[in-house]
Amino acid sequence: MKKTILQSCLSIAILSLSLQAKELYTVDELLLHALENSPDLKVSKLQYEASQSRYDTAFSGYLPSVNLNAAAGHMAQDGTFGVDGVSDNILTGQLSLKQIIYDFGKTGGNADRQKYTSDSFSMQNMQDLSNKKLDVKTAYYNVLKAKSLIKVQEENVKLNLAQLYRSKKYFEAGIRTKIDVSDAKVRVIQAKLDLKTAEYDLKLAYSYLDSIVGFSTIENDYSVYTPTLVLEKLSNSLTQYKLNLHDAIVFAYENRYDIKKNNTDIKASQADIKTVSSENYPSLYFGTSYSYQDAQSTDLQQVIPKTKWNTMLNLDWNLYQGGATSAKQEEKRINSAIANEKLLETKLIIKTKTTDAYINVNRSMDTVKLAQSLLVVSNEKFEQASKRYEHGLSDYIELQEARQGYINAMATLVVDYYAYYISLATLDNAIGK
Repeated sequence: MKKTILQSCLSIAILSLSLQAKELYTVDELLLHALENSPDLKVSKLQYEASQSRYDTAFSGYLPSVNLNAAAGHMAQDGTFGVDGVSDNILTGQLSLKQIIYDFGKTGGNADRQKYTSDSFSMQNMQDLSNKKLDVKTAYYNVLKAKSLIKVQEENVKLNLAQLYRSKKYFEAGIRTKIDVSDAKVRVIQAKLDLKTAEYDLKLAYSYLDSIVGFSTIENDYSVYTPTLVLEKLSNSLTQYKLNLHDAIVFAYENRYDIKKNNTDIKASQADIKTVSSENYPSLYFGTSYSYQDAQSTDLQQVIPKTKWNTMLNLDWNLYQGGATSAKQEEKRINSAIANEKLLETKLIIKTKTTDAYINVNRSMDTVKLAQSLLVVSNEKFEQASKRYEHGLSDYIELQEARQGYINAMATLVVDYYAYYISLATLDNAIGK
């Protein structure tokens, strides 16, 4: 009986803990969630699907067009040449077929244009996915940075509280003046304010992450996986980027979806030229139809044939449109030139972004190494200032400056460390990785 009660209590405790537990997301899980639920990505995907439907519509021009018409009504006809007028109910039906044989590129140009336009939407969708990855990683690292800065400010509060306690003891012993106690109280309050600001910064970072990932519920009770940071060893975890700048730019030209989109836009503009140029030539198509008419009156049956069919080879040729075709050809040629210039412009932009991102990666790495060195010497200075203050060899201002320098060095290292990973994500995005 006691065992059963104990098991029940354990089950309730485990259930309670599970209900209170937050969902924990890694950066990869956040990426998957964003790719599945972000409204902007859904819109981009739907635009691509709509473009595929437009291509299917254009391609249908290669296939025969079949139409069926049926009608029922009343028909009357006046008498002529000695024949009495007739009036009767009539039932008619017609089945027709039209098949393009050759139109000098009208159908093909339109189908190609829609195909390349669809490919362009596909490339834009892939670029949107790549941009979303960058946004998610940036938001994720900003959350990690905010969480780490909270720990820095907690350490700041801890050190200032310890100093306040020590200042009170020194004052009570008559070793130090009351101004040291008052200043220590001010520092404690300021440290608590900084901690509160860091906590609100974390909430803001989570709010931005929610919007990027696509968490649409009002309250999101989750946390992100946070690796343990050993500040003294951060620079050892940084690795040099594998590609040099030249190879990075070459990789970007080959893989960046913006460039692929521009290439498909150029092909689409060339297909437009082909379509418009075909208006100077005729369209050749095959057509056939079969008609059936049924009337109750014998007199009307003699006037109207019951069945009729025809098969014809047709030629349509618009010989003159007032110069409209020439004007449209010129417009399409200009559009094609614009598409080519946009490709060159995109390459210049990507080259600049890749170069800037590459420089930022190396700069961030150097900054992290220097920030870590700064933390080491700031810690040494703080320890030395503490000992000097204890032995009456320095004043309170020197101690406070050393302690604040140590805290600032910690915060700087945290900020620079996550800036390095954001710069890596930015470079990967710039080269289309």
